[in-house]
Amino acid sequence: MTKLLTCRYNMDTNRVEARFEDGTTIAIDCIAVEDEYGNTPAQRAELDWLLYNKPLEYAQMVLRGEMERYLSLGCDHGRLED
Repeated sequence: MTKLLTCRYNMDTNRVEARFEDGTTIAIDCIAVEDEYGNTPAQRAELDWLLYNKPLEYAQMVLRGEMERYLSLGCDHGRLED
């Protein structure tokens, strides 16, 4: 796989659209990612936070198969503050 150049979240399609150095483009179905990895409300909130705030990192983790590992770290970006 070549270098990932750009990445953006498209709210209309609920997909992360990525373009690579060789001109290849892909669209990641975020609903499918949540269905696969978002087993708890906290995990779904974390996936949403990552998607909205860091779509490039989101895409990289999905493509590398690292999403499960990321969620196992217990990140709390998506947690609502009191």
